[in-house]
Amino acid sequence: MSASVAVYRNIYTEDRFKQAYGSDDSTSGSLRLREKLAGRCRCSKRACLHLLSERVPIFNWLPRYRLKKWILGDTIGGLTVGILHIPQGMAFALLTSVAPIFGLYTSFFPVVLYMFFGTGRHVSTGTFAVVSLMTGSVVEQLVPTPLEMNSSSSEAADFEAQRIGVASAVALLSGIIMLCMFGLQLGFLSTYLSEPIVKAFTSAAAFHVTVSQIQSMLGLRLPRHTGTFSLFKTLASVMENLPHTNMAELLISMVCLAVLVPVKEINMRYKKRLRTPIPVEILTVIIATGVAYAFSLDSSYNIEIVGHIPAGFPKPRMPALHTFPDIAGDTVAITFVGYAVSVSLAMIYADKHGYSIHPNQELLAHGISNTVSSFFTCFPSSATLATTNILESAGGYTQLSGLFTSLVVLIVLLLIGPLFYFLPKAVLACINVTSLRQMFLQFQDLPELWRISKIDLMVWVVTWLSVVVLNVDLGLAIGVVFSMMTVICRTQRAGCSVLGRASNTEIYRPLENHSKCYEVPGVKILTYNGPIYYGNRSFFREEMSRLLGLTPEKIRSREKARKALEKRERDATVSTVERGIANTLFSSENEFFKSEETDVQAVLIDCSSVSFVDVAGARLFTQMCTECQKVGVHVYLANCNESVLKILTSSGLMTYMNPQHIFVTVHDAVMYIQQQKEKPPENTTTVWV
Repeated sequence: MSASVAVYRNIYTEDRFKQAYGSDDSTSGSLRLREKLAGRCRCSKRACLHLLSERVPIFNWLPRYRLKKWILGDTIGGLTVGILHIPQGMAFALLTSVAPIFGLYTSFFPVVLYMFFGTGRHVSTGTFAVVSLMTGSVVEQLVPTPLEMNSSSSEAADFEAQRIGVASAVALLSGIIMLCMFGLQLGFLSTYLSEPIVKAFTSAAAFHVTVSQIQSMLGLRLPRHTGTFSLFKTLASVMENLPHTNMAELLISMVCLAVLVPVKEINMRYKKRLRTPIPVEILTVIIATGVAYAFSLDSSYNIEIVGHIPAGFPKPRMPALHTFPDIAGDTVAITFVGYAVSVSLAMIYADKHGYSIHPNQELLAHGISNTVSSFFTCFPSSATLATTNILESAGGYTQLSGLFTSLVVLIVLLLIGPLFYFLPKAVLACINVTSLRQMFLQFQDLPELWRISKIDLMVWVVTWLSVVVLNVDLGLAIGVVFSMMTVICRTQRAGCSVLGRASNTEIYRPLENHSKCYEVPGVKILTYNGPIYYGNRSFFREEMSRLLGLTPEKIRSREKARKALEKRERDATVSTVERGIANTLFSSENEFFKSEETDVQAVLIDCSSVSFVDVAGARLFTQMCTECQKVGVHVYLANCNESVLKILTSSGLMTYMNPQHIFVTVHDAVMYIQQQKEKPPENTTTVWV
């Protein structure tokens, strides 16, 4: 059963509609500005408490904490993640090219700080493979590994101090950048790293991580390659040195992979049935450490072990501030990657569990975490994929789970850390590789991207290839630039269509897709599906000229004929002697314009899809209006938003166009044009749908 609607109302131009339903913009605008300034400048106890709860969210959620309902989930989730942080922190420290103990520090301080300042209830912060890899590249560039160095000498201690000084400087500068972005409220910048870019980047970075760990898994002592084509340089170096493989470390790696991969697969497939995932990483670390100690593998088979891990808290130490000029460019990329991944993860779980996060507050949380942690010999941290997923699946509810996570790491730092002296580094390399499972599985998104958007698929592929072939930093930059170029190209080549009317309705649709719609006689209704700015003004002009059939030659011929007709009309009033000749000439001109009556007499531009217009676009409107007037075609506008209308008005378009030719809807304009032909007594219209 179909329903019909009858609408009977006045025809509304923009001016008439504003007079009837608008408001005084100047008064309301000034009042709103005054109220905003007064609200910001007002100082009261309530305002201070509100600001405190906004900037330190723990004061907002902790008083409303449901102890009986949430404490068990937060405890189990926090303890589970804390156990995973121990091997993962030490493993990712190797990616950062620093000693494993600094990975434990980075798994403690940022977790505590995020608990106070973060808004993501299910976000687990700490060491992240991609951020660690990028930081490690910076460390290797500034403090390269010497080919020969006595690990027990003071030279080795100075070398490690230099490296952690550079890594801490990256963390400090990253935190300062985030705090500056928070002050400028630039949380929206993370949107420039779209989902295809982030997924392709992390997936490609996983290949870099895997290749960088091959030498540790084979027991090869090789320098780490950085810069462009680093992945292929590392592979070539490994292939050249395959004869020098330490068979004992290769065997350890194979056994670890044989244990880690299946158990991790079990954890993923049966995570709904398992109350907590099997802590296979920490079990592997404990068993491997015990075996290496029992059989003295370091001295018997020359395997590389973690070595001394000091117990206790680190002393505050100033990062290597003098390296800021050298690390600035890389740190910007590290900051954006860490923040984009953190916000993306927080948003995913916030949407899943029905709460909201605040991107700018996340900037503050991660900025404070990195800034403060850098003074305690920590390298850059962010939210992590694996631990966040485990925290949510283990039943974590709030940020309080970070307290239990940090307690586990604290116990290791104070008591258990030195016991990992004999832990083989090959085991940590295997943990690094197996922790990348989720990143490798992002290839599964490609068929869906192919089905939904070919352009997003191109962004994914270009970003992935750039990161794998060139380098992590450069590949990310290429991916961002390419993604923005696709947006620019889409706005430059937005579609321009002729609209037709559906019979007995006020609905207008493109004729190319709706063959049963008809074109209003004498009126060409055009729509442009994009902004009109300096980048696409030429394309917009070409499309409009093509659809209207207004070539420069045609404009000149019509203008010349019109001027000739006007001149002969003036001559006819002065001289009656040549009336017969004049009539003959007039008849020829009248026949010319009579033939043009079948052409366009009015152009109506539907601006509903025009999001913005710049100065170049506004001048183009003026130019088109002038050209149409030369050939006797009137120009009308409809569905202009406030910003577009304001720019067109300010640019002087109303000097060349009647302000009463701007209408609220396309149908209002069409009814007005038809009434002007028929000259009806009232400006009303009836629309039957």
